[in-house]
Amino acid sequence: MSLAPFVPTPDPVVRAMIQLTELKPGETLYDLGCGDGRIIIMAAQEFGAKAVGVELDEGRYRACSEKIRDLHLENQVLIIHDDLLKVDLSNADVITLYLLTSANEKIRPNLELYLKDGARIVSHDFEMPGWKPSKVQDIKETESYSYSHTLYMYKVQKK
Repeated sequence: MSLAPFVPTPDPVVRAMIQLTELKPGETLYDLGCGDGRIIIMAAQEFGAKAVGVELDEGRYRACSEKIRDLHLENQVLIIHDDLLKVDLSNADVITLYLLTSANEKIRPNLELYLKDGARIVSHDFEMPGWKPSKVQDIKETESYSYSHTLYMYKVQKK
């Protein structure tokens, strides 16, 4: 079951999402509902991270896998064909999301269960119900993309 429609994130917003989390080389970023793979590819190519995408749609999974092979990123980027609600996220330093608020609510228990202290989550346009963001960034319209975006960044703090 899909938790959100596929809407590609503009590249300037992808870069802002990754920068907001202060992703460091060697850290692991998971993109839940990775679509065409633009976030995981940029995380690997520009930020030196390991990246894991989770995609349920067969066609997008195949296309993204092919793109990763074409870019020779197989040692740095992995794509998992599965339901994002079933994936172990314990290796993640950073999680990126572009899901509806209702989907964020469904994924929240897994984030609370799996993520380690200090892990960062950035959600594009939709808040995580019940959590207070540590940073909020608005990205205004420019010539390269057509509307404003809001990024919500959360940091896991285990008690």
